[in-house]
Amino acid sequence: MDFTYPSRRSVVYSAKGIVASTQPLANAAGIKVLEKGGNCVDASVAVSAVLGLIEPASTGIGGDCFGLFYSAADKKVHGINGTGRSASALSLEHIQQNAPQDITPQFRLKEDSIFQVNVPGLVAGWCDAVEKWGSGKVSMAEILAPAIDLAEEGAPVSSVSSYMWKKSESKLKSRNAGLTKEELLPILPDGGEHGPQPGTLYKNPKLARAFRLVAEHGKEGYYAGEIAEAIVHEISSRGGLVSLEDLSNHTSTFVDPIGIELLGKKLWEIPPSGSGIVALLSLGLIKELDRQGKTTLNGLKHNSVEYLHLVIETIKLAFKDSDEYVNDPAKFAAEPSFDSLLSAEYFQSRAEHYSSSSIIDNSVIRHGVPNPMFKSDTVYQTVTDKDGNAFSFINSVYRGFGSGYLVKDFGFCLQDRGGNFNCNPQSKNCIAGNKRSYHTIIPGMITSANEELYAAYGIMGGFNQPQAHVQVFLNMVLFGFDPQKALDAPRISLAAHPNHVHTDLGLGADGPASNAVTLINAEDGIDLEVVAGLEKLGHVVHVAKGNSRSLFGRGQIVKKESGFSKDEPLVWSGGSDMRGDGAAVALI
Repeated sequence: MDFTYPSRRSVVYSAKGIVASTQPLANAAGIKVLEKGGNCVDASVAVSAVLGLIEPASTGIGGDCFGLFYSAADKKVHGINGTGRSASALSLEHIQQNAPQDITPQFRLKEDSIFQVNVPGLVAGWCDAVEKWGSGKVSMAEILAPAIDLAEEGAPVSSVSSYMWKKSESKLKSRNAGLTKEELLPILPDGGEHGPQPGTLYKNPKLARAFRLVAEHGKEGYYAGEIAEAIVHEISSRGGLVSLEDLSNHTSTFVDPIGIELLGKKLWEIPPSGSGIVALLSLGLIKELDRQGKTTLNGLKHNSVEYLHLVIETIKLAFKDSDEYVNDPAKFAAEPSFDSLLSAEYFQSRAEHYSSSSIIDNSVIRHGVPNPMFKSDTVYQTVTDKDGNAFSFINSVYRGFGSGYLVKDFGFCLQDRGGNFNCNPQSKNCIAGNKRSYHTIIPGMITSANEELYAAYGIMGGFNQPQAHVQVFLNMVLFGFDPQKALDAPRISLAAHPNHVHTDLGLGADGPASNAVTLINAEDGIDLEVVAGLEKLGHVVHVAKGNSRSLFGRGQIVKKESGFSKDEPLVWSGGSDMRGDGAAVALI
């Protein structure tokens, strides 16, 4: 497939609600639920279920989720961490003694290690979000009905999904080498050997049966009984330790989102174990540099050398902080507070490392130390409704098809989020029992200073996500782009340079600043003179073209255009990333 993106998309408007995701069929499911009287949360779950069916390389019921809900009634952003934890019996010592070959010289788990599989949190996230924030007008059976119908009757596979599916063929075969071709059909529907071609009608009746159990029994239908037993059997057969008790004890966590204000708008993110704080740290540092006069935001030109250098360097510093502060806070403090980490005083100290004329040396700069820190791959969708509510929802199995390990009786693969643990006992993110790992998936929400909703948005793609959050936020807030233009604009994406050694000794995750050199991927469309200017400053830049442009992720935005008073009619605008198969669809 060639990612040349020759077409254009217009902004979508609606007075009743918008569904935006990476798959048109998933959007249709969300619209159906809205038409039945459901709200944005109900519709998002319907979208998520269909995405797990027709984009299984990215998400599914073997994965995790985060969500941000904007309540128009109380003008407040609420959050849910729907990620799973490691097996309660797991420890670094267990791996060292029983599977030492699973640990790499960089203190990471090998990609095929069964210990990367945590308890899947998505289904509990669905049920808990609907129970707390749903309309109460539609049942879980009605919400999951579109996904069940498509799984049984068949759904045509889209172009990007087909491309991602085929990229994982060898992985799926090797990870499930003991299965027959018939058993492999849920993940290799072309004869048990290949992923589907675009336009192929794909069926997964085994997954439909799993959906029906959840529709009938809620969380119990997944975390107990047949599905739970099948999950534990698959994991234990490979030496993993996730138990029936681990599944039955799983809980989602409702959280207070954290935020940073810049230019009169406030970006909200889920706190760690999610990595949304990386975007907040970057924006907070940009705000401080503007205050100090080290940059002038109002004078910046979009995607200029000065602008991109500012974004790159602040993101590098933010990722250095994430090595220390993105982990499972429940393991280190009963009530973690991030006030000091997002304070003006902390940004003043970090601003000392920024230079407009040179790059930061990754091997020298470490995380900052506020005082005190504590007191004591992926799909994204967003849905808004007629009442002014919005749900920013992201769910993922991480790398392509997650672990690739198939729960054969129910047609889905298990995630590999434990791959973001490390194996250095000095790190707060070190692998341990009943623990949440560093998580890359992050939903975003933007409000005005008085907490009126401005936009719900998100962009997929591993460690690219907070970087894209920063760029798309600035596209809208600083440069005034509409939702579609904000997504269409060429982006940069930082990554750890593959030809340079690790500098963090496994203390964080494999983020863009974890190697001695950060590679700057510049998307085709960024001026080559700008690329040359970045290289002159010392950046190592790669211009990404064709298929490699997929690393910049696929995003969705729904923005509130009007309806800020009782006398003003509500109007939504929506955009969907041209890098994906999806669209923004209006409710009429």
